[in-house]
Amino acid sequence: MLQTRQNSLGVRFEAQCRAFEKEPFPSLEVRKDRLKRLLALTEKHEAEICAAIDSDFSGRAQQETRLAELFVVRAGIRHAIRHLRGWMRERRVATSLPFLPGRNRLLPQPLGVVGIVSPWNYPFQLAVAPATAALAAGNRVLIKPSELTPKFSDLLARLAEEHFSPDEMSVAVGDADVGKTFVSMPFDHLLFTGSTAVGRQVALAAAANLTPVTLELGGKSPVIFDQSCDLDAAVASVAYGKLLNAGQTCIAPDYLMVPQGQGAAIATKLAAAMARLYPRLADNPDYTAIVSERHRQRLSNMIAEAREGGADVTEVNPANEELGVTDRKMAPVLVRNPGETLRLMREEIFGPVLPILEYGTVDDAIEHVNRGERPLALYWFGKDSANRQRVMRETVAGGVTVNDCMMHLVQERQPFGGVGESGMGAYHGEWGFRTFSKEKPIFVQSRLSAGGLLRPPYGRTFEQLFRLLNLIG
Repeated sequence: MLQTRQNSLGVRFEAQCRAFEKEPFPSLEVRKDRLKRLLALTEKHEAEICAAIDSDFSGRAQQETRLAELFVVRAGIRHAIRHLRGWMRERRVATSLPFLPGRNRLLPQPLGVVGIVSPWNYPFQLAVAPATAALAAGNRVLIKPSELTPKFSDLLARLAEEHFSPDEMSVAVGDADVGKTFVSMPFDHLLFTGSTAVGRQVALAAAANLTPVTLELGGKSPVIFDQSCDLDAAVASVAYGKLLNAGQTCIAPDYLMVPQGQGAAIATKLAAAMARLYPRLADNPDYTAIVSERHRQRLSNMIAEAREGGADVTEVNPANEELGVTDRKMAPVLVRNPGETLRLMREEIFGPVLPILEYGTVDDAIEHVNRGERPLALYWFGKDSANRQRVMRETVAGGVTVNDCMMHLVQERQPFGGVGESGMGAYHGEWGFRTFSKEKPIFVQSRLSAGGLLRPPYGRTFEQLFRLLNLIG
C-alpha cells in the first residue's frame, strides 16, 4: 500500500511538472479562475469540512472552525483576487545613471510546482491559505495534510478532485512515511507548518534538492502584562487566546509574565475569565478536545512534573467534571512559579496549560524573553508607550499583537512567519505571492547605449569614457 501511494505521488508530481512546462506563465484570468474555484470549495462544503474536523478532534465547535479556518481562508482568497492584477504587474525599477537610457524591470514569475505540508491543529486553514498564495503566483500545488486528522484529509483530497484537475492542485493522503517521501521530492518550493524538530528534518530533506523552504514552526510565545495594562481586558483576551482550540494553536500564548507580586491575583482573574467562557467542559460543544490520546498524555505528564516540582497548579474545572475517561477533553490549568527546568518551560506546550511568571522590571522581562529561542508570536498589554517601544525593539519574534492576542495572524496586508527556531520565510497576502514567485530582474538596453565604446580594442576613448563613468558612478 505504501509503495502504491508513493508511486502515485510521483506520478502526480510529474504530471504537474509537465503541465507547468506547457503553461509557465498563467494569465490573470486563469489564476483568478483557480482562486474562484478554491473559494467555491470553501463555500459549498462548509458543513462537511466542519463535521470532518469535529470528528477528527472528537469534539470541536463548528463555530470555531468557521471563524478560525473558513473565514480566515475566504478573506485571504478574496484579498488575492482583488489585488492579483497589481501583484502580477511587471514593475519599473530605477536605473543607475551610468546605464541610462537603459531600463530596469522586475517580473514576478511562477516557480513551478509547490509542495505544502500542513498540520493537524488547523487542518483546513494551514493547507488552503498557502495554496491560495501558490495558485495566485501561477504555480501548481501538491498538498500533504496530516495523518492525525484522517477524515478531514480524505475530504480535502475528494474536494480537490471535484474542483481542480490533478495537474493544477492535488492532495496526497498518507502516513509519516509518505510525508518523508513528499518532502524529499524536488519541488520548486516547499512550505511546511509544524514543529521545530520536524521542521529541521524537512529542511535537511529539501536541501538535497536545493529546494527553497518556508518553515512555519512555533515556540514559546510570551505574553507580557505591563504595570500600565487594563488588567480585566488583558485577562479576558489571554483566556480566549489560550483556550481557542484548547490551546492547540501555534501562536497561542505559551506563558504569561506579570509584575512582581501580582501572580496570585491574576491567576484568580484568569480562572474566572476561563469559567465565563466555558462554564462546563465535558458536554460543552464550544470547548475543543485534545486531538489524540498521546498528546493528552504528554500534557498530563507536564502538569504532573510541575506539581511534583513544587509549582502552584490550579485546574479550572467550573463544574467539577470528570474528564479524560470517555473523551479527550482536558481542563485548563494555570501553573504559577514554575521552575525553568520543567518541560512546560522548555517545550512548546500546545494545550490548555498556562504558566504564570512574575518579573521585577521591564529589563527583567526583556532578558527572560531573549534568553529563550525566538518565538513565533509575542503579546504585550499596556498603555506605557516607552515600555512598549522597548519591548518591540529589544525582543525578536515572528509577529506581535499589542493589547490583544493573535490578531496579527489575520492581517492580509502584513506578512506572517517565524524567525530563528520559530521558522523562516513568510506568507499571507502579497508576501505569499512573492514567496511563491521568482522576482526576475530584467535590464532592457537602449539603442542609444554607449556601452560599445568600452569594448576592445582599448585605447584613448575607453580611458576617457571610463573616467567619466567613475565620476558619475
